[in-house]
Amino acid sequence: MALSPNIRSSIFMMLAMASFTINDSITKYLSESMNTGQIMLLRGTLATMVVLLLARQRKALVSPRKMLHPMIILRAVGELGATITYLVALANLSLGFTSAIFQSVPLAVTLLAAIFLKEQVGWRRWLAITTGFVGVLIIVRPGADGINPYALMLLVGVVFTACRDLATRRIPDTMPTLMISALTSFIVTLTGAGLIVPMGGWSPVGWGEAGFLMIAAILLLIGYHFIILAMRAGEISFVAPFRYTSLLWSILLGFVIFGDIPNIAMIIGSVIVVSSGIYMLYRESVVSRRGRIEARAPEPAALTEAG
Repeated sequence: MALSPNIRSSIFMMLAMASFTINDSITKYLSESMNTGQIMLLRGTLATMVVLLLARQRKALVSPRKMLHPMIILRAVGELGATITYLVALANLSLGFTSAIFQSVPLAVTLLAAIFLKEQVGWRRWLAITTGFVGVLIIVRPGADGINPYALMLLVGVVFTACRDLATRRIPDTMPTLMISALTSFIVTLTGAGLIVPMGGWSPVGWGEAGFLMIAAILLLIGYHFIILAMRAGEISFVAPFRYTSLLWSILLGFVIFGDIPNIAMIIGSVIVVSSGIYMLYRESVVSRRGRIEARAPEPAALTEAG
């Protein structure tokens, strides 16, 4: 039996989250021996080469001029900003903490859509957004000295990620997914090369690190590919909640690999953020369904004429 677009997209989203989280674990481990710029360069080079080979094999290569669509560029910029802020924060914070903060991305997507795209957001969704960000504050726990700078950097990364997701929804369907992934990876790779010296210079890379980088590059490629498929094929209100599976992966891998145990504040805040996000997405599906029903309903004048 053929799967519906929403079911397929939910599977794609879960695969993307698993890939990204395992990649994050490897990246956090590697950050102990090399800086963020070097990781971005080496991992990105491998990922870009692989995706270009796949695009060539599947005859999905397009001219560079066609890739200059504003939404593709905006998506790449969003991915770049999210990558830099997330990797720097990940090197200094626990895997579970960084994932918990990033669960607020769906809330940020709706917030930015309302502010910049003038999408209608009812009071229930505004309440869900507000409650969700209260959960973020509980996780971050700003003290008398303010917010941890790496936690603040992570929040900036949430905004970049939300911009990336909004742009992805507006990329024309004619653009091959592999080429979008390739451009994104290429831009991140170039930026990583430029950040190596400012972040401390080049560190020697052994065979072990090279192997981990290869695995991370493949996982990154899988994550890029499946999240684009998920965002383009399914309804965002149905698909986006499956993003939260990354939190389960992060807590598990953080405990197994790094010995991190989530504290009470992180657990409570995470529950609030995830619950708010799921409720908000439920309300979005209700509003969307109501809009489709109203659009199909005949106009009163048409009913009169028909009678």
